[in-house]
Amino acid sequence: MLTIRPEIPADIPAIDALNCACFPLHLEAILVDRLRESGRLTVSLVAEWRESLAGPGRVVGQIAWSPVTTPQLAIPPQALGVGLAPVAVDADLRRQGIATRLVQAGLDRCRELGFGWCVVLGEPAFYRRFGFRPAYPFGLFDRYEGGDAFQVLELSPGALPRDAGRVEYAPEFAIFDES
Repeated sequence: MLTIRPEIPADIPAIDALNCACFPLHLEAILVDRLRESGRLTVSLVAEWRESLAGPGRVVGQIAWSPVTTPQLAIPPQALGVGLAPVAVDADLRRQGIATRLVQAGLDRCRELGFGWCVVLGEPAFYRRFGFRPAYPFGLFDRYEGGDAFQVLELSPGALPRDAGRVEYAPEFAIFDES
């Protein structure tokens, strides 16, 4: 049985191991740890697999969301959007809908928290099913030159910033510039 739920402290070693297994440079594992330590891990959900209700669960997936902003948007928090990164699923369980369930649950949670928009740098064919669209027609771009892979989703009508320029991820994402 698969359950999607918020991470708890006991999940942290399993989340680290999963991200290390899914991403060869382990940067995503370091990123999630740094976001957590800084208080900028806005949403972190895990997919937990249980063989039975009585048995212990195993973390087989994780998704993280952290704040993003544009030059025209600053604090307070309601002016922020969120960025999805990373999402990881156990290699033996891919293509079984786990990532889809994680993304949908994360989007629902971001809406509940009042975020109006989100971005992702990922496979357009996968994220399109959730309503993501390329960000550049809205006047938004990323520092990684993601092109069509840098996508945006409006979570609340009228909340998406238009022609706002470069979307900035949390400072912890500088780890990707260092590598």
